[in-house]
Amino acid sequence: MLQGLGNVLKKSIEKISSAIFVDKTLVESIIKDLQRALIMADVNIQLVKELSEKIRKEGEKYVKNVEKKEHLIKLLHDEIQNIIGNEKKELILGKKDTILFVGLYGVGKSTTIAKIAAWYKKRGKNVALLGLDVHRPAASEQLEQLGKKVDVAVFIDKDEKKAIKIYEKYKKQLEKYDLVLIDSAGRDALEESLIKEIKDISSKINPTHTILVIAADIGQAARNQAQAFKEACNVDGVIITRMDSSAKAGGALTACNEANAPVYFIGTGEKIQDIEPFNPQTFVSRLLGMGDLESLIEKVKSATDEKKQKETLKRLEEGKFTLADFYDQINSMQSMGPLSKITELIPGFGKAKIPEELLDTQGEKLKHWKHAINSMTKEEIESPELLEKQTSRISRIAKGSGTSTNEIRQLIKQYKLIKEMASGAGSLGDISDPSQLSQKQMMKLAKKFGKKKLMKFK
Repeated sequence: MLQGLGNVLKKSIEKISSAIFVDKTLVESIIKDLQRALIMADVNIQLVKELSEKIRKEGEKYVKNVEKKEHLIKLLHDEIQNIIGNEKKELILGKKDTILFVGLYGVGKSTTIAKIAAWYKKRGKNVALLGLDVHRPAASEQLEQLGKKVDVAVFIDKDEKKAIKIYEKYKKQLEKYDLVLIDSAGRDALEESLIKEIKDISSKINPTHTILVIAADIGQAARNQAQAFKEACNVDGVIITRMDSSAKAGGALTACNEANAPVYFIGTGEKIQDIEPFNPQTFVSRLLGMGDLESLIEKVKSATDEKKQKETLKRLEEGKFTLADFYDQINSMQSMGPLSKITELIPGFGKAKIPEELLDTQGEKLKHWKHAINSMTKEEIESPELLEKQTSRISRIAKGSGTSTNEIRQLIKQYKLIKEMASGAGSLGDISDPSQLSQKQMMKLAKKFGKKKLMKFK
């Protein structure tokens, strides 16, 4: 997302870091690069001018006890932060909540509702979807299919043409759910009929939150849309979709900040898991190539089943870890998205310049390992040691899965290393919280596994 702007910012930081000294020429060069990138990202021209003047005015200033290069880099960071936003706005939920989703046609409202349903279901909420879009053909069917995909209850009426009647029909049943997500009708534009319909639904249901869904590709127009919906429908927050593909994403983000419409989530792809809470500070950090551990942790939470992870950990500690468990771990990794996206979130990896094709190769390796495990017998999955004792099994699995014998051996090696590391860590006592490891324990682990590398890049 916002790849062009991110690349320019990273190059600007490299340019500042490698400069012999900070002077007017360097500052002007940084400003010109930044102006082009911000305008390409559809950021308001006036904002670009104000940011440029601030950097021009403050860039060469002497700040006591701060090196000029550090001052300029911090200034660059702070000014980008100011136009995108400084404060993270969270969607605060109680024990029981109803969220009404509003927006125009074609912004991905129904898909976004399914993503939010999956997000909160992973976090222990009992979620239901209610379809009140009675105008768009096949809206009910779409919501029904999405509900099945994320395994949540869906309440629709394909024949009823009055949204309020659908709500009244299911009102009693909806009371048993912690979180009810409501899909409302859209229009091609913010028409009077749409405003009236949303107001009628809102006054009848009295939702705890009303969220506007907008697409990143509308750019600066997001400001007018956010303001209009806020005034007409009492919208308290925004979700921006298509952040992964739109060159105008910068315009949408800065426009929402200008309109004082907090962005709760951003959609980063087409898959159900491609959604993340919007934190302006970590977002800017990612743009600058400094990583975003908070989003990485949230991705891990979304991709894994907490109960299943605890069971796997217990099996590891007991030495009962099998290739079936390893298979589950591969599935979790793949559901987090491409490795190239994951590495963006790891501090330091943004500057590592690892070729994307190399990361893709690692993704392919995981797929091949899954195919190989699917071609094994139950006995082989539960006792992978058999494969080393009877190498003819490796040849059979390779042929059956369309992989090579070398890949099967790599899989066994990786499995054994994870199992060995788990048992080695177990001998150190309780390390459920890695931050609590003593220096002595860390040194013991480092000595045991220092020469071994997981997922080695070749």
